[in-house]
Amino acid sequence: MSLSWVLLLAAIATSMGGQVLLKSGSRAESIFAQFFDWHTIIGLGLYGGAAMLYIVALRRIPLSVAMPTTAMSYVVSALVGHFVFGEAFGPMHIGGLGLIFCGVLVLAFA
Repeated sequence: MSLSWVLLLAAIATSMGGQVLLKSGSRAESIFAQFFDWHTIIGLGLYGGAAMLYIVALRRIPLSVAMPTTAMSYVVSALVGHFVFGEAFGPMHIGGLGLIFCGVLVLAFA
């Protein structure tokens, strides 16, 4: 696996970490408290870091492959939403996420 792919995967993981923290920050009592919650602040920082990693990965990976590969975060975020935050997860979710997962694999190995 090349460094560019490692950076792309790191960008996806970092973005996911930011997403989880933003969701955690949404539990604050008010919107004002949410904006200043440490979860939200660190989550936004992780998003910025993910963008930087993504930019570097794009030097070697075509955009037509890199951007769809980030859809893997949809699969991971649905799983995190279900198992960490107790969000609903039905057969349609499973089918849709399976299609996304397969599509990302096809693009990654094309």
